[in-house]
Amino acid sequence: MNRPFLPLVTEPEQLEAVPGSDNLVVVHISKPERYAEFHVPGAIHLQGEQFVRVEKPLMGLLPHADRLQQLLEASGISPETHVVACDDEGGGWASRLLWTLDCIGHKHFSLLNGGLVSWSNEGFPISRDRTLPGTGSYPLTYRQGPVADAEYILTRLGDEDFVPLDSRTPQEFTGEKKLAARGGHIPGAQLLNWVDTMDRQRNLRFKPGDELRAMLEQRGITPDKEVLCYCQSHHRSSHSYIMLKSLGYPRVKGYPGAWSDWGNRVDTPIE
Repeated sequence: MNRPFLPLVTEPEQLEAVPGSDNLVVVHISKPERYAEFHVPGAIHLQGEQFVRVEKPLMGLLPHADRLQQLLEASGISPETHVVACDDEGGGWASRLLWTLDCIGHKHFSLLNGGLVSWSNEGFPISRDRTLPGTGSYPLTYRQGPVADAEYILTRLGDEDFVPLDSRTPQEFTGEKKLAARGGHIPGAQLLNWVDTMDRQRNLRFKPGDELRAMLEQRGITPDKEVLCYCQSHHRSSHSYIMLKSLGYPRVKGYPGAWSDWGNRVDTPIE
């Protein structure tokens, strides 16, 4: 398989039309009881906690490479596998998995637009049978392109072609709600709450592309700039990362740890 056979943001009817293939793995990310209730036929089950690392107070770090390799291989995923991710919360966990795959240079992946909400509400077939994954082979290394850390961000603050996109709530952005030692936001950051990019009238799909582009451009987040996506842990902001990639933004980075790192350090400026 030399090219993806599904787009980055995939509609339910596009996924349904793809015949079963050894090169396709659909990953359902939720609590076990939700998977048991219903899932896309043939989907395997993962929980989000399996592909993030926590070192309190830091949350949402990338897993160690050997742990991620074990997880992917046990999930039947190899470098040529096309992974379609979905969840029941609007795409946060699914996007976090896809960003993680991007961090290892995986080429073929898609987000099910609207996830289990669109799939189930619109009458697509569901299953309650547990799917046992195959066995993959995945020698992997992390690449730096999709990843930013605090040291990198400090070197870019103030540059005209750099803008942080904060996917949290307005209360977190202003510091009214504080989930770290310090509240506030990264200097120069623009607020775009991740839930505001979802279309609640269309089962939590992304809003139409023209509407999203307008929202971004109103905030000075334009394709000529490098965009840093962050939230509290890089869960919600992974959704923003996939959104930007789907809109053709060429330079996008995610910040694992995000505010749980920045807000708990003493050497990082805040606004």
